[in-house]
Amino acid sequence: MSQRIDGSPPVFRGAMFNEMFSDSAIPEGTESVGGLAPPPSQPQSVEQRILMGPNGIRAGWRLLIFAAIVFVLLAIFGIILRAAAHGKQPNLGFGYQGIILGDGAVFAIFLFASWIMARIERRTVGDYGLPARMAFGKAFWQGAIIGFVAMTVLLSSLRLAGVFKFGSLALHGAAIWKYGALWGMAFLVVGFAEEYSVRGYPLFTVTTGFGFWPAAILLSVCFGALHLGNGGESWIGALGAGSAGFLFCFILRRTGDLWMAIGFHMSWDWAETFFYGVPDSGQVAPGHMLNPSFHGAKILTGGSVGPEGSILCFMVLALCWIFFHFWLPEAKYPNPAAFGKRAHLE
Repeated sequence: MSQRIDGSPPVFRGAMFNEMFSDSAIPEGTESVGGLAPPPSQPQSVEQRILMGPNGIRAGWRLLIFAAIVFVLLAIFGIILRAAAHGKQPNLGFGYQGIILGDGAVFAIFLFASWIMARIERRTVGDYGLPARMAFGKAFWQGAIIGFVAMTVLLSSLRLAGVFKFGSLALHGAAIWKYGALWGMAFLVVGFAEEYSVRGYPLFTVTTGFGFWPAAILLSVCFGALHLGNGGESWIGALGAGSAGFLFCFILRRTGDLWMAIGFHMSWDWAETFFYGVPDSGQVAPGHMLNPSFHGAKILTGGSVGPEGSILCFMVLALCWIFFHFWLPEAKYPNPAAFGKRAHLE
């Protein structure tokens, strides 16, 4: 069952339509969340009842406004890319240049859209999970270490199962440092883009409507489904990606912001793609450090997907969940102070 901010079960009001566009996760008596609700003493029109809930603009409408802004900005970015490619369909490819450009643009678009919503709702962008004061602090580097260790544990378990070999060096000398830094930058951008686009404003807003856990489950399913568009991906790999997304939601829940999850996400992908050189959602990156090899049952190796498609990936994610549960026992997200800020439409 989802939880309210104060830990008590959520209160759902009205019919199914109102449940979808309600702010029932907000405790009674807090200030307006997504807009200025009409005073209780004033009669409400049908339009006001559809648009406004007891805590302001209903979460569903705010999410639709945000999605419309993102859609327009992505369309503009697509037009610019096609113009740069002289009218041809642009193909950024699976390389650090394309990742930095593509995911960098995605992060910038979602950040700008979140800034617009923050202005509408009288919040700060940091309220949506990325406070600038915490940038690249201890939590980020802790997440980076844990993410690298987690991928190492996964591949070591495959080695112990006899289906994987780490192989020999594919790069030597200065090339290791060059590609290590370039891929580190690329996956830092991936961490920002994927965490903030799914677990930033969208998770925050859906949480105001349904509560944290239903929102986390819904968006983790969406996150996994998006990976089905990657070349070489499978439904098991997509399920693994969705499970990783759910873990990142849990890390956000226990830390209060996205910085540790971004560090984890970055180093997991960096270790997988560059350091160990294994397929990432079915794609092998140019400029990887090792030449690994797989042999054996697909359910263990992950097949074309890579280790994220292995059944052992779920074991490692479960161990991570247990680790974070005991290491960070206190729930810090959502922050009642952020939820309680009055937001006006003017």
